[in-house]
Formats: sequence, structure tokens, C-alpha cells
Amino acid sequence: MAHIPLAEGLPGIRGLFAFRPETANPLCALAEVLLHTPGTLSMADRELIATYVSSRNDCYYCQNSHGALAAYHLGGNENLVLDVKRNFESADISEKLKALLAIAGKVQQSGKDVRAADVEHARGLGATDQEIHDTVLIAAAFCMYNRYVDGLATWAPSDPAAYRQRAAHVAENGYRGIPSDVAAQAGRGRGAP
Repeated sequence: MAHIPLAEGLPGIRGLFAFRPETANPLCALAEVLLHTPGTLSMADRELIATYVSSRNDCYYCQNSHGALAAYHLGGNENLVLDVKRNFESADISEKLKALLAIAGKVQQSGKDVRAADVEHARGLGATDQEIHDTVLIAAAFCMYNRYVDGLATWAPSDPAAYRQRAAHVAENGYRGIPSDVAAQAGRGRGAP
């Protein structure tokens, strides 16, 4: 049960967006820029970074929702997503992405854990400064998103199909603005008249 009254049927961060819609737009805008806008890192790679950090933070909702998005962008390859979460070093991904995931894992622990050698290693494997920047910001942002979702004890579906269905919608439409089903519930969980 959530620590505050949230609208029923809206899992994870979506219930929090309905509770306080004023915060939803900037959080959605950040996710849109980091995960969905065109860039040199594929949407699958960026969603894998978000999934990996969320997995390390043990955020069930975020690792499953972003894992489903990564799998969607990978043509449904859920096994690769699981491999990245378990041990990205042995996963069938590029060496560049492995170096970026190593940086993301260090950010998840403490930003001060990232060393110049980590950045140089990623650069040596072809990572651009923007890709390194975005990896650090994705990792930092997902620490915030994960703690937001779990700090208020939001509900998360256990059925993987719920995440797959939502992933298809987000993959096509992005993270722009408050989803219509969330907007319809906005403010209902506050107990306000």
C-alpha cells in the first residue's frame, strides 16, 4: 500500500503523476530528452541504461517498465534485457555500451566513483562526450525516479504483459506530457474536495 493516497489502477510513477501533475510535465520532459529523442545512442541502449540502473536500485516498477521498452526496441528480445541486468559484461551488447553501463553503475553508487579512466575507456571504444554525458544523466535521473517511485511505496503490476502493453505505447509516442489516463485521474488521490 502506498504511503499516500494515490489513484487506483495507475502503477508506479504514473500514480504519482496523477497525485501531483505539476511535477509530471518536467519529469516527462526530462525522460523524453534522455530516452526518446533522436541521438547517437539508440533508444534501446538508453532504455537498457535506465533498466540497469533501476535494477541495481531494486526498483521493480522502473526496471520492468523500462526493460519492456528496451525489449520492444530490440525486437522483443527480453532475454538480452535480463542478461544486461544480471551481468552486462557477458551480455551480447557492444563494448561501447558495456563501458557506458560500467559508468552508469558507478553513478548509481556515487557520482564520485566515476574516474577519468572510466571515461577514457568509453571514449576509446567510440563513446562521444554527449553519450558519456547522457549516460551519467540517465543514471542520475533514474536514481531519482527509482527513489520517487519506491519512496512512496507505489504499486507495480506483477504481470509482464502490463509492461509490454505500455511499452508499445511509449515507444511510439514518447514521454511527452502527462498520459491521458493519468490526467483523467489527476488530483483524485489527494483526498481534496
